[in-house]
Amino acid sequence: MSTSLLEVLQRVSAFFQGRVDSWRTGSTGSQMTVLAMLLGLVAATFAASWFSQDMVSLSLWFLWLVLGMLVLRFVPMLVLCGAVLAAAVVVTTHFEGERPAFPTGLVTLVSAMAVILFHSSRQRSGLPVALSEPLLVQLRDRLQGEMPDLPPQWHAESGLLTAHGTSYAGDFLVADVQEGRWLELVLVDVCGKGVAVGAQALQFSGALGGLLGALPPGDLMQAANAFLLRQGSDDSFATAVHLLLDLETGEYMISNAGHPPALHWRAQPGGWFTDEAQGMALGVVAKPELEPSRGQLAPGEALMFYTDGVVESRGRDLDEGIEWLRDVALSAVLARGFPGAARRILRRVPRGADDRALLILQRLPQ
Repeated sequence: MSTSLLEVLQRVSAFFQGRVDSWRTGSTGSQMTVLAMLLGLVAATFAASWFSQDMVSLSLWFLWLVLGMLVLRFVPMLVLCGAVLAAAVVVTTHFEGERPAFPTGLVTLVSAMAVILFHSSRQRSGLPVALSEPLLVQLRDRLQGEMPDLPPQWHAESGLLTAHGTSYAGDFLVADVQEGRWLELVLVDVCGKGVAVGAQALQFSGALGGLLGALPPGDLMQAANAFLLRQGSDDSFATAVHLLLDLETGEYMISNAGHPPALHWRAQPGGWFTDEAQGMALGVVAKPELEPSRGQLAPGEALMFYTDGVVESRGRDLDEGIEWLRDVALSAVLARGFPGAARRILRRVPRGADDRALLILQRLPQ
């Protein structure tokens, strides 16, 4: 390939990449550029249809509408719909005389436009579908983040199963590593289930993420409690478990606010043992009493945190559910070790109407 041709291809690639980057901003100018491109496609379709109706299927008009719904805001989408409708009516009139019979396909096209415009008008973010959905997912991932990178001698894995198969739930995790040594995490279960509690969980996770590392554990939980009380709703409460772990020594402190107890894996004598931290749920009283626990993870040991959806079900109380989880988790670790254990355990949890989250943090054997 000659140098001149390569430069031309690079310039063309840079031009289109620039247009894509501009469109991702959602700016009015970028929307006009995309609209102009789609109108050009509509014009080309119109020209081909004018000379031969058999050359272009009516379904091609739907393609431009669907594409516009993905990449355009409401006003540009309205212009595109007007152009498509005008072109389709003119072509139909051209082939069927001055009084077209308005075939079923044209009626379907008009109905589809109405549905698309209604959907576009409901995009309150001001962004087209192809931009608003990734933005919301990115916001969720940042606020309800994954575990941060840990030193080589530590391994963590988590799993989440929502009650209704969506990506938004009332169970979430926020975590951070400070000074490369202190791991701090909070696993939360907000009152409510599924999508209905998703917005509340996002708001609460954002507040917790801002406090993480800025306050001592006791003050952090009290600040989270005060935040929920300020919401002014009878349903604004949550259970939470907080961990502060020294990644060099393995020493930890656990605070529990009405949450199912953490489990500590000990190789000798072997098995999962219940942590003793306890306290009242957040958002119920002004100053909930919390009794933290302290311990140390030796090499080869692990901690497991989970929400009540993992251990509660019809016909089984919490204590029975915890015993069931200890047995299942013991089998999962003995059979195949810790890698993948979180997901293997969650697969054993009976389906129910509550979200289920589980986290295993292991200090690897030396």
